Order: sequence, then structure tokens, then C-alpha cells
Amino acid sequence: MKTSKNLLAIILFISIISISCKSWNKSQKGAAIGVAGGGVVGAVVGKIAGNTGLGAIIGATVGGVTGAVIGHKMDKQAAEMQKNIPDAKVVRVGEGIVIEFNSKILFGFNESSLSNNAQGNLNTLVTLLQKYPDTNIEVQGHTDNKGSAAYNQTLSERRASTVTSYLSHSGISATRLTTKGFGETAPKYSNDTDDGQTQNRRVEFLVTANEKMKAEAEKEAGK
Repeated sequence: MKTSKNLLAIILFISIISISCKSWNKSQKGAAIGVAGGGVVGAVVGKIAGNTGLGAIIGATVGGVTGAVIGHKMDKQAAEMQKNIPDAKVVRVGEGIVIEFNSKILFGFNESSLSNNAQGNLNTLVTLLQKYPDTNIEVQGHTDNKGSAAYNQTLSERRASTVTSYLSHSGISATRLTTKGFGETAPKYSNDTDDGQTQNRRVEFLVTANEKMKAEAEKEAGK
């Protein structure tokens, strides 16, 4: 009973943030979520929405005034990414950024080696990530539900690892990078249509504040 009440309270809180406070910007929403307990909210959101990026970023939320400062910094980064990487979907979430590439932009069908077009997109992303070094990047591989679950898991891991390796060899510090493959377990779109399956074959980059940015934001918030 207690678990059900907690879950209901969290969902209600998320609804208030998402619907009632439409006038808030991303930074303010991130601060509010952080005050409520980012880790708990993030886990619930990720599970309910089937969105690992959303859940992970909210789970890493600092919250409060410090979180608002981080959110403001992320606003600037996201704006540059949206302007300079037209092939990517860039979404601000809480105190972080989710960058989504459809796999056909990065890979050939059923392949894990990068296409020439992919390298151009990733080079632009690398330039922006180097401009803002005080962030961590989680690279996630995802697939649709065609084929076996075991094969899709392996393919998602290979693709995520290929992208991580490319970023690392292009000058992004390995200490900033983590890699995860989710196979077909976290569809963001409907697998009931060809278009939805195409969009589920994707690689996502989760950009969050590292400890240095958090510490600097805390100092700025205390002024």
C-alpha cells in the first residue's frame, strides 16, 4: 500500500510539472524535480515512459538553485546543438540533454560500422562536446523488435560501442564516456508501424553535468 501511494504521489508530481507549470522553463522544472528526489522520480519516469534517456537524466538531477544554474548552462549547449546538428533530435530534459540519431543516419541496415554521413554528424557533435568539457556523455544503443531479443541486444551494444570509440578517438576523453546497449527493451516509438520501428533503431547521447560543473554551479548558486 505504501509503495502504491508513493508511486501515485510521484506520478501526480510529474503531471504537475509537465502540465500545470507550462510557463516554467526547462531549468525551473529540473530544479523542482531535483528537490522532490531526482533518483526516485527518474527511475519511475524512465520505466513508465519507456524512455531511458529521460529517466537517467532526471535521476542525475541535483535540484534546487544549483540545478537551475546547471539547467541554464544546458540551455545554451542544447541551442547550439539544435542549430548545428540538423540530423539529430535535441531535447532538453531537466538538467541534461538527450541527443537522438536515427540509426539509418549513422549505420547501414543491420550494420554496426559508421557510414560516411555518420562521421560528418558525429564530427560536429564532437566539436560541440569539446567546447563544453564539463559534461559526461552516456551513449545508448537501441533497436526495434524485429529479430531475436538476443541478436538485438548484441547489435545495440556494438553500435553504441562503435560510436563511443569514434568519440574517444576524435578527442573526447574516455573518462566522460559510458556505453549501454538496450536492444529492443526500451522502445520510444510504436513498434506496430514501419515508421515507429525505424525510429526505435536509434543511438542516444545523454549529456549531464560532471562533478566540476556541479561544484561550480553550487558556488554560483551560493552567491
